[in-house]
Amino acid sequence: MSETRVPTGLLDTFGRTATDLRVSLTERCNLRCTYCMPADGLPLPPADAVLTAEEVVRLVRVAVERLGVRQVRFTGGEPLLRRDLVDIVAGCAALRPRPELSLTTNAVGLASRAAALAAAGLDRVNVSLDSLHAATYAQIARRPFLQQTLDGIAAAAEAGLGPIKVNAVLLRGVNEHHAAELLAWCLERGHQLRVIEQMPLDADGVWDRATMVTAAETRALLSARFDLTPDATPREGAPAELYLVRDRAGGPVLGRVGIIASVTESFCADCRRTRLTADGAVRSCLFSAEETSLRTALRGGADDEGLAELWRAAMWAKPAGHGLDRGLVPAPSRSMSAIGG
Repeated sequence: MSETRVPTGLLDTFGRTATDLRVSLTERCNLRCTYCMPADGLPLPPADAVLTAEEVVRLVRVAVERLGVRQVRFTGGEPLLRRDLVDIVAGCAALRPRPELSLTTNAVGLASRAAALAAAGLDRVNVSLDSLHAATYAQIARRPFLQQTLDGIAAAAEAGLGPIKVNAVLLRGVNEHHAAELLAWCLERGHQLRVIEQMPLDADGVWDRATMVTAAETRALLSARFDLTPDATPREGAPAELYLVRDRAGGPVLGRVGIIASVTESFCADCRRTRLTADGAVRSCLFSAEETSLRTALRGGADDEGLAELWRAAMWAKPAGHGLDRGLVPAPSRSMSAIGG
């Protein structure tokens, strides 16, 4: 009986190939968003368990050179809390073929680092911003840092880190009535708003499908002020479904808005993402119950092909989907802040 071989590249048994890598650089964060972290934070892994800058670059190199990854996004926690972030970006920008490099951040502290990150090779940023109102921002983030976030977005735009995508999670009774205002703000500045359905990845475990703001409700909230038309551009595995935005009275296209309906309108069938946690574990899905440690193999002396084989095997076992759209509620072993967005 012949041995089953895992195909080259990050292919799974459902025919999907992962070309988009999300790399969490830290589990630390300077916010305590209610849909992500408890007010007192979470226990952090020992410092020596977190990948070093050199280890991150090496694993990204394996992904790019041997596994066909073409897009790399650095996440957290809050990746700006890594003092060596510029070195990581520069190391990954030097890879060939050069991957597209982006950063998901709350932008607190970005104002002082945007220019250096752009010079190092960062292409663009995604910024989390749930409200333009200081009181509401502070209610959600449990920190009064709205102005720092806005300053960070402005600095990113000045540094050429665009197109800037603004990520917002709508919470019923808290900020859903700010959705159209936030879209208008983004359109005025040439940014793309992306509204993300709240997922059951909060550390407090209080997510409730019955009270979450759905993609359908989001479209209705935005349509009260704008005309939304589905964008005909092929989605190609992207998590956001895009809509062209016009005034209610018609006229030219003002921009685009994305809606990420992870719960109610699952896009698992065309998922092209693979994830690496801050402590060096591969996750094939946000809701994975299993992880494969590359850090252990890396520090144990594995060569690049050995690391690539472990990664291929982890992705080969990727499940068909998370099941949220069918009413299932997976119980992931980590919260969002520990997995990486």
